Amino acid sequence: MQPNAADDSASPFKLLLSCPSGLYPSQVSVVFDASFDRIPHPDVQLENSISEIWNRKSQHSSLLFNGSKFRYAGHSSSNVADSSQVASACLHLGLTDYRTFVGTNLNPMWEKFIVESQDECSRCQHTSNPLGNGAVVETSDKRILVLQRSNNVGEFPGHFVFPGGHPEPGEVGITAHQSNQDTELINKMISQEMFDSISREVVEEIGVPAESLCTPIFIGLSLRAINVRPAAFFFIKCNLPSEEIQQLYSSAKDAYESTQLYIVPMSELESMASNMPGCHQGGYALYKLMLDAMK
Repeated sequence: MQPNAADDSASPFKLLLSCPSGLYPSQVSVVFDASFDRIPHPDVQLENSISEIWNRKSQHSSLLFNGSKFRYAGHSSSNVADSSQVASACLHLGLTDYRTFVGTNLNPMWEKFIVESQDECSRCQHTSNPLGNGAVVETSDKRILVLQRSNNVGEFPGHFVFPGGHPEPGEVGITAHQSNQDTELINKMISQEMFDSISREVVEEIGVPAESLCTPIFIGLSLRAINVRPAAFFFIKCNLPSEEIQQLYSSAKDAYESTQLYIVPMSELESMASNMPGCHQGGYALYKLMLDAMK
C-alpha cells in the first residue's frame, strides 16, 4: 500500500494503489487464481450467518439475485526507473459472489470477519471483497459526471457516486475455476474486462454512446473503511458536451439505479465528494492526484 494522507485510521477510505500518470490497458495485467478466493471463517456460527442473511433478504426483495464477481486479493506494481511513477500494475483476483458479499462485507457483524493484521489482504481474508469500479468522466466542456443513487440499490442509497459497478466474470465466460483452462488467455481476457466493464457501466448508467468515450485510464485502487469495500477507479474523457449528456441520461438503460445526474465543475465536485461512500471519496482523491501530476 502506498502511503498517503488518507491512510489515517479515521479516514473513510484508504488508497491501496495510486497511479497519478494513469495506466492504459497494456500496462495493467491480472493474475486470476483460486488461491485468491475467500477463506471461510473458522467461527461456524458467523459463517452460517452468510446464508441466513441472504435467505432473509431474498424473501423481502424480488430484485435481489446472486451472481459471480471477481474478488480483489491484492496487487503488485513496478515503477519507472529512478522514479516514483507507476509503470505497470498487476491485480490479484479470485472468485466470489454477491450472496457472500451481502453476508460478509455488508453483514451488520462485518467487523467480526476482519483479522488483525497490517497486511490488508490478510486482514480481509474472510470477506468477499468483490472488486467494484468507478469512473471519473470528463465532458468536452471540462465538467465531471456525478450520479445520485436511487433507493433501489443495495449500498448507500441516496448518496452521490461516480458511474460504476463491477467487472463481470460472466462477460468473459468464467463461472468457476478450471484446472484445464488456458491461464495466460484467461488472465488477458480478465484484464481487458477491467477496462471494457467501466466503459459499459458509463454507457448503461449515463446513456452516452460507447463511441463518445475515450479509452479508460486506470488511476488506482481505493478501499472503503466501512465494510472494507475495494474499487478500481478510471479516468475517461467523453467527447460530448454537458447539455447533450444530460438529454441522453433520460433514456439510459440503467437509469433506475440513480435519481439524478449532476454535471459539475471541479469547484463543486469536492463538496459532493464528501457525501460519497468512502470508496468513491477515494476515487476523488485519486483524480486529484492525477490532476496534480498533470500540472
